[in-house]
Amino acid sequence: MTTALQNQFHKTFKEQSLFHRYISFQQISPLLKKHESHFNIDIIGRSVLGESICTTTIGNGKRKILMWSQMHGNESTTTKAIFDLCNLFAESKHEVIKEILNACTIVVIPILNPDGAKAYTRLNANEVDLNRDAQELSQPESKVLRALFNEFKPDFCFNLHGQRTIFSAGNNNLPATVSFLAPAQDKSCTITENRKKAMEIISVMNDFLQKQIPKQVGIYDDTFNINCVGDTFQSYNIPTILIEAGHYPNDYGREETRRYIFQCLLTALHYISNTVITGNSYKPYFDIPKNEKLFYDIIIRNVNINSKIQDIAILYQERLVYNKIEFIPIIEKVSDLREFYGHREIDANNDEVIVDGLKSISEGLEIDFVSINNENTSLILKNI
Repeated sequence: MTTALQNQFHKTFKEQSLFHRYISFQQISPLLKKHESHFNIDIIGRSVLGESICTTTIGNGKRKILMWSQMHGNESTTTKAIFDLCNLFAESKHEVIKEILNACTIVVIPILNPDGAKAYTRLNANEVDLNRDAQELSQPESKVLRALFNEFKPDFCFNLHGQRTIFSAGNNNLPATVSFLAPAQDKSCTITENRKKAMEIISVMNDFLQKQIPKQVGIYDDTFNINCVGDTFQSYNIPTILIEAGHYPNDYGREETRRYIFQCLLTALHYISNTVITGNSYKPYFDIPKNEKLFYDIIIRNVNINSKIQDIAILYQERLVYNKIEFIPIIEKVSDLREFYGHREIDANNDEVIVDGLKSISEGLEIDFVSINNENTSLILKNI
């Protein structure tokens, strides 16, 4: 598939009712209802607070693919991309789409953690990280996913997440807009045959992304943790792929990133539908740079603090306010930050920075604007 075709697909079939960062079950419920005439929609379990956990089954082919999104409730970008794909598969008559639907059966959990999604938290209602519950299976959501995995017996798994703005793709000043991982399945991080298959699919997705966001794709650290779902499923010899939706410049609503996730998933599904995946083409995976934590949302450079020139790093804290996510600027670090990058950078030119009329700068301070040389500069995100 060409980049032009993929972009046209997304422009045409993007689900307009889903946007920005706050996506709850209440918002996707009418979409599930809408797609009942196209796909099998099933309630497969309930969350801690009794909310429905649903699956959407797409296609009827022999190659079985399991995807789940919003295991962490505040990681919603991949959920938006899933419903963009649902529209595409429901409405498009393109030969590529027919090919995927005939070759694959795709089972998707759009929101695995509906309680966390509603509260916009990483954890579930019992304050448990579902991605550390793969062995104990202490939570109802974990049990639902495992039961589906055991019953469906997928050939491939896609574990869909979102990552913070702090990550760079390697040691450079470009953000990791999309990150991948073929999780380890043992402490030695052995490159097993099923990991090679996951790596092969990731390599294909990376090749496609490099045409649009060169050097903005990273790989997560593959330190083994059997409590993580991806590591557990990989240990059962099922090729499992982690996809993390990250930051694109000036895209705090994650609408551009959403398009790249849509393209990743469509590229992977098309590849699976028409390729016998052996894992022989796994080596390009190791050319993708590892994620580094080199970014802050804002860095104010060259600040005179008590006659010492330092930098001020600011990270946005995401808060749910009246069903909308607000980004609150918080001072994260005051130091020499020459080895770090800011998504936005402000040069104080060796002047003092005044916050709320005070010269005192401290980590953890919440600020909306700063005054430099008697000029106010807002730190609030606009038009997102």
